[in-house]
Amino acid sequence: MPECKMNIMTDTQALPPVSDAHVRIENVSKVFHGGRKGDVEALRPVSLDIERGEFVSILGPSGCGKSTLLMLLSGLLDASAGNIRIDGEKVQGPKSDLGIVFQQDVLLEWRGALDNVLLQAEIRGADMKAAEVKARELLSMVSLTGFEDAYPRELSGGMRQRVSICRALLHEPPLLLMDEPFGALDAMTRDQLQIDLMKLCAERDMTVFFITHSIPEAVFLSDRVVVMTPRPGRIEEIVEIDLPRPRRLAMREDPKFTSYVRQLTNTFKSLGVFREEY
Repeated sequence: MPECKMNIMTDTQALPPVSDAHVRIENVSKVFHGGRKGDVEALRPVSLDIERGEFVSILGPSGCGKSTLLMLLSGLLDASAGNIRIDGEKVQGPKSDLGIVFQQDVLLEWRGALDNVLLQAEIRGADMKAAEVKARELLSMVSLTGFEDAYPRELSGGMRQRVSICRALLHEPPLLLMDEPFGALDAMTRDQLQIDLMKLCAERDMTVFFITHSIPEAVFLSDRVVVMTPRPGRIEEIVEIDLPRPRRLAMREDPKFTSYVRQLTNTFKSLGVFREEY
């Protein structure tokens, strides 16, 4: 089994000072108040440093707080306790200098693919001529040349998600947040989009915070995989993925790759997420 780094967090554990951490999550918790079921504890104190240019996947079962953590990072939700800092600046409201891709593409049905990408520039008041050049380049990189004027209803699910990714990247964000962006796609489209995403990220040296339910996807994409427990979510372990880049689909047959998958699967078995009794 490959060597991994395990990092089990406690409610009071604080991270040591790290001056170059792009993202610092320190003892962050979240409780939702006033629902029909009363207070719901989504996250127990979570601490994590993410280095600049690192691809980190958050892996865990449904309802474990993965999406909540992403919303806290984006500033769209407030933490109940703890602090989040991006480039040393405390997150205290919605962040406009990052990119977000959700599971649903959220495209505007009355705009073509190019115009959907350019919406990012319009909102920011950017130079539209320069933005169009960049948008066309991004669409070309994800094999959508010739579909610039196609409406979302004329595109497949994978093509729509490619447009969504291009829109998130148009302003060259240093940090990209992705909430199960490939979860609703068929297996072959998902494979191709994983390759496309790694290429886009490598060319931009972005930091990526990627949420997924798929163990093989997390291993294939990531520098580190953060394993979350069932709700209330906390970090059970952090596994460093020591596989060379660029990565190819054939790597999934490598014994080292399958060993990581087996290790993470066993972790979820120990957490009671997987049960094999009949």
